[in-house]
Formats: sequence, structure tokens, C-alpha cells
Amino acid sequence: MVSGVQLPPEIQLAQRLAGNEKVTRDRAVRKLRKYITARTQRDAGGFTHDELLKVWKGLFYCMWMQDKPLLQEELGRTIAQLIHAFQTTEAQHLFIQTFWQTMNREWIGIDRLRLDKYYLLMRMVLNESLRALQMRDWEESHSAQLLKLLMTEILHPDSEAPHGVKNHFTEIFLEELAKVGAKQLTADQNLKFIDPFCKIAARTKNSRDLHSITRGIFETIVEQAPFAIEELMNELDEQEGEEEEEAELSDDSGLLEEEGEADVPTRKLTEAQRRGSLQKLEEDEDSAGSVLQFDYEAVANRLFEMASHQKTPSLNRKRLYKVVRKLQALSAGIFPEDDVPEKVYAYRHEGRLERQRKKRLLKSQVKKKGKGGQEESPALGSRTEGRKKRRGRRSNPDVQPEGAPAREQGNCPGRQRARSRRRRKPSAKTTEAARAVSLEPKKKKRRVHESQE
Repeated sequence: MVSGVQLPPEIQLAQRLAGNEKVTRDRAVRKLRKYITARTQRDAGGFTHDELLKVWKGLFYCMWMQDKPLLQEELGRTIAQLIHAFQTTEAQHLFIQTFWQTMNREWIGIDRLRLDKYYLLMRMVLNESLRALQMRDWEESHSAQLLKLLMTEILHPDSEAPHGVKNHFTEIFLEELAKVGAKQLTADQNLKFIDPFCKIAARTKNSRDLHSITRGIFETIVEQAPFAIEELMNELDEQEGEEEEEAELSDDSGLLEEEGEADVPTRKLTEAQRRGSLQKLEEDEDSAGSVLQFDYEAVANRLFEMASHQKTPSLNRKRLYKVVRKLQALSAGIFPEDDVPEKVYAYRHEGRLERQRKKRLLKSQVKKKGKGGQEESPALGSRTEGRKKRRGRRSNPDVQPEGAPAREQGNCPGRQRARSRRRRKPSAKTTEAARAVSLEPKKKKRRVHESQE
């Protein structure tokens, strides 16, 4: 008999995570969390790279088997929060690295019906990765390690990440960073977070990667500039309002000390009003999306420094210089859409197909006008007139070339005789001769046939 070989715990958990029953999968996720916490607490413990790849394969198919959007969202959040079960930063980064490697490997096999759930999972894992940095007060060394890991596995030219993973990552990076640290991060810290994107945008030779980074990072910063400035002004107004409220409360406390207990209800009202205003501010903050603050001049200088490098391809340089001009305009207080007329703004935001349809319609209208004898454009009119003149000179025998002696029609007897000959009717003799000629071969054929008989 063959003795049963006990499989490693990672493989056992991966098999249960990919089970058919939802109850089995949920139990496996809970056991995995406890197993990770217990194993990483020991100094000598931890996971290897291959072990975490096996764990992530089970988690990948655990998400594959889950149906219904709400349950998918709940499971995605549970899987992403496994990052916090690791007790060391190195183990967390290894867990994040193996996740992106698993997505790069399995991306080709994902069908379009399951694509949205993995987009959601990538967003949640990135969010929890940034929250792990937030728990460490955005320490610069940990932030640099995480950014290096993400760039190496996703956006580096030597990475094996498909374009779909790269494109989605650049789209969600600023959104998730704003959700986690918009209220805490300064403009200098935000510049350090986008600095790797500047380097890759200047070095990459893939036009699709350049487009996704430029559109998802730099142009998004330009588009969000009005909201960022508005949010900054609102914060300043709130600070001024709080200072005024503190001054009023200090004045009220002085009056209460002088008048006694007569104004106690007013004190209670002011505290209730303050609580209500704070609750309203919190609700407004939750409802309105937060925006990251940037020093646009510093971003423009950094991007210009990378784009003006000698090894930067010309295509990348041209594309990045356009973004630099927009950022320089923002630093000068000029917004991109302020001075643009409505017609130009609408034309810019129209679809490409709509513009092509309008061009075809205009061309057809110009052709119809040309056929009907109406006015044409000066360029088209000059060309058609020249062609008509040339055709007229070739077809009309009466038109003489320049330098030739001019002859009137009445003074040319040879031409009049030729026209009179054409107009005369044939005489009876000529018609009889023509008939005789046409009948001669028939008579010969009949004679030959009679002699043969």
C-alpha cells in the first residue's frame, strides 16, 4: 500500500480556498488569516516566495468562484485586509509582490465576465497597501520600498505585466492615494509618490505605457487642479470659522462669569450648534471626494528635468512638454478651460466619429454646390475653371492657340465647302450603286451553291 503523504499547509489551504462551496471557502479564508498571524509572530517564522505564490493562487480562484457583486466586494475586502495580518514590513511587501505577480500570470485567462471583480480586487489591495503606510505615519523609507516594488512588478519596462494591468493601475493610483492620505499628505510627499511615474514616462519606449501614465497621472493632476484649490480655500475658511467660534465661546464664558446662571441655556445652544456643524462638515467630507494637493511648479520642474534628458525619446519629450506647459500655466494661476470659448470647448470634447461625420457632410455639400453651378471655394473654383478652359481648347477646333493668325468663319471657303458636302443628300445613282455592291457577294454564293447541286 502507498502511504498517504501529508501536504504542506499552504497547499491544503489553497485547495480549500478554491472549493465549490461558499462555506468551505469562507472557513479557509478565516483559517488562513489565523495561520498568517501565528506564523509571522515568530522571529524565525515567515513565508517564502513560493509559499505565498501558492497561497495567492488559492485566493485567486476563491475570488473566481464567488458570484454576486456585493459578496464579491465583501470577499475582496477580506482578502485585501490579509496584508495587516503580517506582523513585519518585509512579509507585507512579499505578500503584495506575489499578488501582482499572480495577477500578471493569470490575467490572460480571465474572461470578460469576471474582469470587473479582479479590477475591484486590484483596487482594494492597493488601498490596503497604502493604509499600511498610513499606519506607519507615511515613513519615507517604507514608502520608497513600496513604490519600488510596484514600479518593478507593474510599470518597469522589463516587467511581464500585461497592458490591462498597467492601465488599470495608473487609473486608480491617485484615486486610492487620495482616499487614504488626502488629509495628511503634503505637496512634497505627493511629489515623491509620483516621481517614479515621471522617470518611467521619460524612459519607456512603449507608446501605450506613455499614454496611460500621462493620462492617468499628469493630466489627472491638471484636471483636478480647480477642485484642489477649491478644497484648500474651504479648509482655510473652516479654520477661520473655528477661530471665530473659539473667540465667541471665550466671550460667552466671560459673560457667564459676570451674569451667573442666567445665560446657561445659551451656552448649551452654542455647544449643540457646534456639534451639528462638525457633524455636517464630516458628512460633507464623506460625500465629496478628496483631492491631492500638489505644488504645480515643482511638478513641472521635475517633469521638465526628466523630459529634457539626452536619453529621452523624442516622442516622450514632446508629450511631456505639453504637460509641463499646462502645469506651468497652473502655477501662474491660469486654468486650462477658463479662456476657451464654448464652441471650441464643445468641439474639443466631441467624439472623433462625430467630427468625421461632419467633415464628410461638408464635403458632400461642396460637391453638390459644384454640380449645381453655385459658388465654390476659391481653391476649387480656380482648379475647375482651369480644367474647363483646357478641355475647351482641345475640343473646339475654332479656338486658335496664342500667336496664330486669327481667321473669321466667313472668310474660310474650304471649311464652308466641307460643311456643305456633309449636309447634301445622296443622289439616286449613288444609292443604286451601293445596293448593287452589297448584293454582289450574295449572288456569287447562290451560283456556287447551284453548281454544287
